[in-house]
Amino acid sequence: MRSDIEIAQSVETEPISLVAKKCSINDEYLVPYGSNKAKVRLNFLDGKELKGKLILVTAITPTPAGEGKTTTSVGLADGLSRIGKNVCVALREPSLGPVFGIKGGAAGGGYAQVVPMEDINLHFTGDFHAIGAANNLLCAMVDNHIHQGNELNIDPKRIIIRRAVDMNDRFLRQIVGGLGARANGNVRQDGFDITVASEVMAVLCLATSIENLKERLGNIIIGYTYNNDPIKASDLHAEGAMTALLRDALMPNLVQTLEGTPAFVHGGPFANIAHGCNSVMATRMALSTADYVVTEAGFGADLGAEKFLDIKCKAAHLVPDAVIIVATIRALKMHGGLNKDELKQENLSALKKGMPNLLQHVENIRKVFELNCAVAINRFPSDTENEIALVKEECENMGVKAILSEVWEKGGEGGIELAEETVKLCDMPSDFNFAYDESDSLEDKIYKISTKIYHADGVTYSPEAKRELNKLQKAGYGNLPVCMAKTQYSFSDNPKLLGTPRDFKINVSQVKISAGAGFVVALTGDIMTMPGLPKKPNAESIDVDSTGKITGLF
Repeated sequence: MRSDIEIAQSVETEPISLVAKKCSINDEYLVPYGSNKAKVRLNFLDGKELKGKLILVTAITPTPAGEGKTTTSVGLADGLSRIGKNVCVALREPSLGPVFGIKGGAAGGGYAQVVPMEDINLHFTGDFHAIGAANNLLCAMVDNHIHQGNELNIDPKRIIIRRAVDMNDRFLRQIVGGLGARANGNVRQDGFDITVASEVMAVLCLATSIENLKERLGNIIIGYTYNNDPIKASDLHAEGAMTALLRDALMPNLVQTLEGTPAFVHGGPFANIAHGCNSVMATRMALSTADYVVTEAGFGADLGAEKFLDIKCKAAHLVPDAVIIVATIRALKMHGGLNKDELKQENLSALKKGMPNLLQHVENIRKVFELNCAVAINRFPSDTENEIALVKEECENMGVKAILSEVWEKGGEGGIELAEETVKLCDMPSDFNFAYDESDSLEDKIYKISTKIYHADGVTYSPEAKRELNKLQKAGYGNLPVCMAKTQYSFSDNPKLLGTPRDFKINVSQVKISAGAGFVVALTGDIMTMPGLPKKPNAESIDVDSTGKITGLF
């Protein structure tokens, strides 16, 4: 069996100018990065109508067995193309952290990939490096301001912005800087977040223009004074230089699937600690060029889909026309109590026990957000006909259709049935609703997400989180949406509680404002904004031969 990278490297890509013409993008709007990828100038959107139907691909609660959201998204787009639809796919860029860690990249798999997969999974067009540089420039300006006399009266112990690097590095979670000579600055405790969790990433993903980007960057709160007054990036006059670093990064990236379907790949992942969606600019470009746009949201529907709907759709005035929930029989059997080494054997009892996880995600999409959805069964070779029939029957009993997706093995051909069902869903009426009202208090928003989406009994707060929540409410930030930072492995904040746990509370340990991004972050359980590498990281398997050909990248 060929690896993903071997499959990707075996396909000859089309020149990016030809891919662009499929979505009516002329060469004048392209900034080529080699022959098979390009950025698209922002003025391409001038005067364009958002005509496309928006299809959100999400998933069940993830497990080590894998779910395949990106693979399904790519295969669905290729399937729509095969049935004659004008389609684009809009995906998120991979982070180097998972690429070299344990989860892997985000270019799809098998015969449902976006290419060039090596570039996309590594440096791509440099967007993440630009985001990290802009974030760290702001941090440097904060510490320099304090070193140079601290005219703004910044309290060094109340700086909330952290430095960022796009790598899983637990060593940098908590550090002490400024050691040595006085010229090295004031000694203080600091730390790093992974770049995709930085507020600058969220700002770039939600920005709608250069002017809006600059305004959002200026609104980032870096910390507080000794008098408890907030200090913004604009108080340090940092937003202009940060925007200059991000000017090119704001332009969406255009690539293609293995079958030549146009793909906009732009913006950050990590829906467990960030909002986990691709950029508003990329989604709008896709919607302005295609009749159908397939996009994805990170991790399970309780995280990525909730944030896509409650944060991105509200900010960008988007309404999805259909939702596809990806499930694998392997993962459902893990939710039913099996270990990873037991998944290749048929086990209808474990599968039936794990099915409520899928059905709860379906219920949330249909009853909380009131959207039409279908289930995509992402097939693995070990899946049996009896197991597939059980999933279809359980879904049918709930009134939702489950379709077998074989895009990993067959590409777009294996996604034709899913594509046909998706078109039907897009033509059905729906009454999209948010999980909470904008007028709700921050505490009420957290409560509604926790009880309606996670099915928790309630919410508890650390004293620090409670104080910060009350302060933000009084400061006028109560109208902002909430970005929940929670483990991706459970509906609860305990990663060990698989399936559909009950009789639990969500424990909010910390609350922080992301005023530039336009949301409040609630950190729950033991969630961390800087992951670590596993005992045997993927980086150990990656290599380059004498011709420059990369191997071992999945």
